[in-house]
Amino acid sequence: MVNDRLGACAVLLCGLLHHCYAASDAIAQNDYPSKPVRLIVPWPPGGPVDVTARLVGQKLGEVLGRQIVVDNRSGADGSIGTAFAAKTPADGYSLLIGSTSTHSINPIIYDKLAYVPAKDFAPVIMLDTRPYILVLHNSIPARSVKELIALAKSRKGELAYASAGASNQAAGEQFKSMAGVDILHVPYSGGGPAMTALLGGHVAMFFAPVPIAVPHLQSGRVRALATTAARRAPNMPNLPTMSEGGLAGFEFSTWDGLFVPTGTPPTIVAKLNADVTKVLEMADIRDKFSELGASVAGGTPEQLTAHMKVDAEKWIRLLKSPGVRIE
Repeated sequence: MVNDRLGACAVLLCGLLHHCYAASDAIAQNDYPSKPVRLIVPWPPGGPVDVTARLVGQKLGEVLGRQIVVDNRSGADGSIGTAFAAKTPADGYSLLIGSTSTHSINPIIYDKLAYVPAKDFAPVIMLDTRPYILVLHNSIPARSVKELIALAKSRKGELAYASAGASNQAAGEQFKSMAGVDILHVPYSGGGPAMTALLGGHVAMFFAPVPIAVPHLQSGRVRALATTAARRAPNMPNLPTMSEGGLAGFEFSTWDGLFVPTGTPPTIVAKLNADVTKVLEMADIRDKFSELGASVAGGTPEQLTAHMKVDAEKWIRLLKSPGVRIE
């Protein structure tokens, strides 16, 4: 009899504790955020992803009423910072800016990756899509994509292109594959060094991020052939797309998205999605994104999940093709 009563008391106590913990979690979620939020950026300061993160982070902090602290943890094409983010508490106080590199390309090119995108992260919202601009050194005589392809075929193995990371190199590899040309790949540690190499004539071409390319286009030190987007950029209406320039069907854009560690309460994910949506609808954010050559995305977590699935399938087809090697 005594044992039965003790057992009943234990069950009751466990139930009460569970109820208390659940109530405590609910209060914490309703009070979210009650302290500063960390935004992990797996890239160095000053790059396109970092600029996007700081723009969104500042406005999101205003909407949330709490400071958003940007935490840059760069290295290995974004995989170091992303792996770090995967191990942070799933409480909504550590967010990650993921991208084409971290969530689509790295799982394909790295045999041992310290995170699994689909298992370790919950999508919140897609932030933007960003094309590149194909720019040439002024000594290269081609004036269109079609002429560049013809030149590359006539000088097999002689022309070189710079890259600034895995997703950037993937644009060059897609060009090689679709155009059927033999061009050399020269990797650099970032967009700045890659552009410096182009300016110095060490390489012939570079699929450059828009913010890096524009100042040198304005000074006339390099020449733009095309944008890699599906449509012409509103702020560069005279610049044709790769398809218009002579390589039908070519389209290449990277994306950035907001993620949280798996296990983050759905109410927090929903709140972040709603609040970031407000940020992306702000006129000054849209104008700034346009200046950076980016297009505002937005949408639901499910839409980001679907986009990542299609994106990963695309890169598997390209990066597993014979002769393609990401360095």
